[in-house]
Amino acid sequence: MSGGEAKSVIAEGLVFVNGVVETRKRKQIVSGDIIEFRKEKICIQLK
Repeated sequence: MSGGEAKSVIAEGLVFVNGVVETRKRKQIVSGDIIEFRKEKICIQLK
């Protein structure tokens, strides 16, 4: 997925962060956040 495509799906409300629709293109992601898109979940783990 390109950056332009990512911005589009975010603007359309298709991306969730911690179970909440995220429409900001520059949302700060922190350790423990769960990103969901197209029924796929990714848990962010930073060391």
